[in-house]
Amino acid sequence: MHNHLLDRRTFGAGAVLAAASLAAPSLRAQSSLEKTRVVIAVDGKALLYNLPLTLSEQLGFFKSEGLEVEISDFADETRALQSVRAGSADLVSGAYEHTISLQNKGQFFQAFVLQGRAPQIALGVSMKTMPGFKSVPELKGRRIGVTAPGASSNMLANLVLSRYGIKASDVSFIGVGSAAGALAALRSGQIDAISNIDPVMTMLEQKGEVRIIYDTRTLKGTQEVFGGPMPAACLFAPQEFMKKNPNTVQALANAIVHGLKWLQTAGPRDLIKTVPESYLLGDRGLYLASFNKVREALAVDGLFPEDGGKIALRALASFDATLKAEKIDLGKTYTNQFALRAKAKFKA
Repeated sequence: MHNHLLDRRTFGAGAVLAAASLAAPSLRAQSSLEKTRVVIAVDGKALLYNLPLTLSEQLGFFKSEGLEVEISDFADETRALQSVRAGSADLVSGAYEHTISLQNKGQFFQAFVLQGRAPQIALGVSMKTMPGFKSVPELKGRRIGVTAPGASSNMLANLVLSRYGIKASDVSFIGVGSAAGALAALRSGQIDAISNIDPVMTMLEQKGEVRIIYDTRTLKGTQEVFGGPMPAACLFAPQEFMKKNPNTVQALANAIVHGLKWLQTAGPRDLIKTVPESYLLGDRGLYLASFNKVREALAVDGLFPEDGGKIALRALASFDATLKAEKIDLGKTYTNQFALRAKAKFKA
């Protein structure tokens, strides 16, 4: 660089260098991350359920925390969890209640940043096979499509049925996924009802193919089904990972809360520009309609609600006979310490 030529360009470059040297301390601080390469297992990365994760990745928020994140997409929650147990992924982006079910099996995972404050699952009845549907007991003996057996969509259906005295064994649950397969199963009459997430449910609803009877895409609907706040999508990791890598966990929480903060003011155009084209399923209007349905279900600051653990435990216990509710230590299933720091950092 010709320093004697103090033209605009060299001055500009000098200013950039000066700014870079000011930024250096933060880079040095980031090098205290125990682990900079992290693999996150998720089921259905393109789903609105996992939108905060996608945004933090697409907007470079993981990178700005000094992290190199690889997101491994799986067909269902069970496989995503298996990949962490097998050691091919470090942590999971998935439903909070898994931390309870896993602890029940003697496996300790802890959730540390909330992405969804409502499950975003809707239960609808097929207008093709049950056009005259009036009440839940009519679902007895019927086929109900869920994203995957044992998934949150299955839990929601079980919970609703159990209120009407219908046991899981009184219906047939069929795994239909959360994309084209789910639409096909309903449209061809293979299932009589469907418990699923967006954009699938908005698509079926817009075309008048289902009648929604329970809806946890809103906070009000979640209150009706669960009797309180039900924590949903979150990042959770094995306890050993949390103990060994506290700074890495903090960086992950920071990136997600940064994404949630961005979402608070994002408009439709911002969203369309940021989300990968393939996630829009060829229909921007539909994607935005789905987003508007679930918007209030997305977390605001990454914090778990105070009663959330109790609500989730009660919901699981209502139909899972193997769950020893009295033995579950809810304090070990989630922590707000990382999200609190991230919230302060980004004023979320």
